[in-house]
Amino acid sequence: MLKQELKKFAEKYSKIIFLCIGNDMRGDDGLGPLMARNLTKLLKNQSELLVINAETVPENYSGLIRKENPSHIIFIDAVEMKMNPGSIKLVKCEEIAEYNISTHAMPLSFIIKYLESFTDAKMLLIGIQPKNMEMSNPISKEVKSGVEELTRIINNSFNVQHS
Repeated sequence: MLKQELKKFAEKYSKIIFLCIGNDMRGDDGLGPLMARNLTKLLKNQSELLVINAETVPENYSGLIRKENPSHIIFIDAVEMKMNPGSIKLVKCEEIAEYNISTHAMPLSFIIKYLESFTDAKMLLIGIQPKNMEMSNPISKEVKSGVEELTRIINNSFNVQHS
């Protein structure tokens, strides 16, 4: 189901930016940087698929996003969705206000509105339900499992060729 939704969202893409958001020091909020590391390895030879490890400051990458001029932007972040830890959900931009999104200085909805001011890119948030976002905790096994599943889904959705 998730794979089909992602493929439908990304139809006719020319360039996709995966904007991975999170803080390695806050338990499951570290899923963004972990996802960025996984995708960077997976997509390293795919010029039309760009991975950005935005950590806790996605707004700092607006210049790069403008320069790259993507057709699609996929945000990946820890999202409180009242689901089981590690659960994955595609959240449409207009639904973002309904969820508690991570722990960043600037709300994701504000960043999306700003990006919309200079890009026509289609945007989507992939949320993974965190278990624990306390300082100095490791990523939970449930969220690691969710990250592995999402990595597989992205790999399969974009038919990534391994060199």
